[in-house]
Amino acid sequence: MKPRHIAIILDGNRRFAKKQGLEAWKGHEFGAKTVESLIKWAVELKLKALTIYAFSTENFNRSKIEIEKIMGLFARFFAKLMDDEKLEKHSIKINFIGNKSLFSEEIQKSMRAMEEKTKSNSNLAVNFAIGYGGRAEIVDAAKRIAEKAKAGEIAVSSITEESFLKELYLKEEPDMIIRSGGELRLSNFLPYQSTYSELYFIEKLWPEITKEDLIKAMEEFESRERRQGR
Repeated sequence: MKPRHIAIILDGNRRFAKKQGLEAWKGHEFGAKTVESLIKWAVELKLKALTIYAFSTENFNRSKIEIEKIMGLFARFFAKLMDDEKLEKHSIKINFIGNKSLFSEEIQKSMRAMEEKTKSNSNLAVNFAIGYGGRAEIVDAAKRIAEKAKAGEIAVSSITEESFLKELYLKEEPDMIIRSGGELRLSNFLPYQSTYSELYFIEKLWPEITKEDLIKAMEEFESRERRQGR
């Protein structure tokens, strides 16, 4: 069976720039171009959902100049995506998951506009995990459930794994998580939702990834036996 939902950790942008003798933040520009291609590949390969780990809460600890460059890149990337006719042509829905309040009002406005514009699209859902931290996501979900229980809206006995999932930023479980860059960890990405996700690691840096790499990962997924505890 082919994967329906793939989540991807974009790792290696800065190392790619270093290989090219460029400033570290320049690598993110190359990485953004690969994300554009990734969305195109997802349509061609008939995926139903794509979750992209674009910027973590920990990434805010980087240098001031790198953060400024990345924020400028986000603003340009989202503006370009907003005007991309492929969103309607291929019925692509855009979602943003994470703590959006960490970003400027300009970027927040772009995110809201894109979600509103594409909310009725249904062929492919592209979820950008931005200002995202998996542990924070779980804590936020627990707080919302506690508030509902305190208000008498739900009974504590009614809380299940399924109802907890519905309170998370991402309310479904990816079939597969891919990480580029050679690192063998998830780095606080979807700790709750990834329990039974197949993991696939690629040595190549994110800007070096091709459609063939994605196809190879999907073929690997199809070859695995997914027991899920059975």
